[in-house]
Amino acid sequence: MRIHFIAIGGSAMHNLAIALNNKGYVITGSDDEIFEPAKGHLLKYNILPDNIGWDPKKITSDLDAVIVGMHAREDNPELLRAKELGLKIYSYPEYLYEQSKDKTRIVVGGSHGKTTITSMIIHVLQYLDVDCDYMVGAQLEGFDVMVRLTDSAKIMVIEGDEYLTSPIDIRPKFHVYKPTVGIISGIAWDHVNVFPTFENYVEQFEIFAKMIPENGQYIFCDDDDVLRNMSKKITQTTKKPYSFHQYFVKDDITYLKTSFGDFPLQIFGKHNLMNINAAKLACNAVGVKDEDFYKAITNFKGASKRLELIDKNENCAAYKDFAHSPSKLKATINAVKEQFPKFKLIACMELHTFSSLSEKFLVEYRNSMNEADEAIVYFSPHAVEHKKLPPITKEMIFKSFGREDLKIFNNPEILQETLLSRNWNKKVLLLMSSGNFDGINLNEFGKKIVSSQLAKV
Repeated sequence: MRIHFIAIGGSAMHNLAIALNNKGYVITGSDDEIFEPAKGHLLKYNILPDNIGWDPKKITSDLDAVIVGMHAREDNPELLRAKELGLKIYSYPEYLYEQSKDKTRIVVGGSHGKTTITSMIIHVLQYLDVDCDYMVGAQLEGFDVMVRLTDSAKIMVIEGDEYLTSPIDIRPKFHVYKPTVGIISGIAWDHVNVFPTFENYVEQFEIFAKMIPENGQYIFCDDDDVLRNMSKKITQTTKKPYSFHQYFVKDDITYLKTSFGDFPLQIFGKHNLMNINAAKLACNAVGVKDEDFYKAITNFKGASKRLELIDKNENCAAYKDFAHSPSKLKATINAVKEQFPKFKLIACMELHTFSSLSEKFLVEYRNSMNEADEAIVYFSPHAVEHKKLPPITKEMIFKSFGREDLKIFNNPEILQETLLSRNWNKKVLLLMSSGNFDGINLNEFGKKIVSSQLAKV
């Protein structure tokens, strides 16, 4: 099989390219920009394009398929050439479905938690030697590539994003996967550039749930009021509601309380106790017993940037998290506060996504950082300009968050200097963003905070 990737540098795209390369396919690709870690990954597998840019000459009649990424445009010259030649053109969700249509597909959807739940399921199945294919949107410890495709596995675990499928297919990605077992972790309005009303956003999850067949299972968070009401309309399949798992915290370690005994975790937070129950139900659906699940989940260290520890000692700790929406901020802040009750929490988030940088959406952040002892918001005027959005101001942000002592920065150097100059004894730094605060190396910065003399005073 000869497959060409248009926009091969994307996170999901380059992982799919590597997965197919590992399967023995002949892979080519192109992109107008490729950054790390995609660049290094593609180079390692010898499928990094020789040149940056689009080249219609790469699109030839002997290609079996072309896979187009969301980064490409409708008028992309390679895409136009593929259409002219009548080649099979897929989005990466369509191609994942094509590779898994004869498998049991566990698809994890939701406004928050889907990466972690997907990662938990994959971890448990791998730990128990249950053969499975997968696609997940974050790096996992012990996994080189975040997409696996085989002919042998009977199960496919997929992180089901609700964003658009491709520039020429405006369906949400998770509609394309046609779940056998479908999970929705919660609903909180996001992607306002695509779903202009909350009702329109909720409708996408209802469509997803109604796709689950009669012999499948629908797993949903019963603590989410919006989701609980929506789920009353789902009648065609078996429903499995869940809440958070019973637990306790001792000496900064969270334990699961079960009928098989207490199991220590390497992760924490009430939202993760919900994620664990969702993952357990999904694993049950493919034959995993509860006791085996608990033994496996004790070794789960989390997905990249999902409450990921940067560094800590007895006086100070630094974490980074992908949280950027209001509901994610609340859940992550509450988790750290519960885990470190004797420490003060300094929470620093970046407005980075299209939604978060929209004046219309900013009001959704009201009270989202109230539980932090100190709250900091960072935004980049350059990012606003790059996304072609109307300018936002510090005054807009201050008014939207509704916190009198909120600190707001738009210069990464000043932000770092301010944080480094303060006393960090008995404090936790929580850095939350889907970006990197305009180029800050979060790992280096977090370690610098923890190791500073001001963390020992």
